[in-house]
Amino acid sequence: MSDDEQKEREEIELASGIAAFETKQFSRAIQLLSPLAECGNAEAQHRVAIMCQNGLGGVRNEAKALQWMRAAADQGHALACHGMGFMYLQGECVERNGQEAVKWFRRAAEQGLAGSQTTLGMMYAEGNGVEKDPEEAGKWYRMAGFER
Repeated sequence: MSDDEQKEREEIELASGIAAFETKQFSRAIQLLSPLAECGNAEAQHRVAIMCQNGLGGVRNEAKALQWMRAAADQGHALACHGMGFMYLQGECVERNGQEAVKWFRRAAEQGLAGSQTTLGMMYAEGNGVEKDPEEAGKWYRMAGFER
């Protein structure tokens, strides 16, 4: 199989895996997306992480959820960065750590994710994981498209 044929096959499998995920066919989604996650596809890694985190299509596995979410986030996948921030903020799959949450939310916010921008605004407003800073909070709220 040529490189072009292999790439086309992976794109079809990714699209099929995402379609299965979106239609809540999680067993099928994990079957299609896991090999792609293993090969380093950030979108597949992010979706496999969500399924592992929530026990969709199998048994809940926090260690695998963290492994795949971090792998995708380390590649700069914005939603995975947000997911890492959420994990640290809530203490889900990892020990709660506000400073780590801020780091990951910032990476997602800088890519334009309004949810991460809003969360950063709240964290600065409350002094959660960072020193309380109303001006910085306002900056992130404005970036998210609203004033608080």
